[in-house]
Amino acid sequence: SCAAKGSEELPLAFKKALEAHGRLPIRINKAGCLDACERGCTVVVYPENVWYEKVTAGDVAEIVEKHLVGGAPVERLRMKPYPTK
Repeated sequence: SCAAKGSEELPLAFKKALEAHGRLPIRINKAGCLDACERGCTVVVYPENVWYEKVTAGDVAEIVEKHLVGGAPVERLRMKPYPTK
């Protein structure tokens, strides 16, 4: 399960990282299963529809700095497309 991979700590880590930037118009929301279990903890940023895979609490500050504040997705964490058959 994602909980065993650290998903439970991600929302709080995002909230703390965002608090360091003052009041930003960003909402952190938990979701149910996103059907990407084999890709580790998944984070989605809307409205850009950017999906991140294998996210850990150690990645949160980089996502906040580069993407949520700076506007540039973190390419090393972006979810790769599933291979086509």
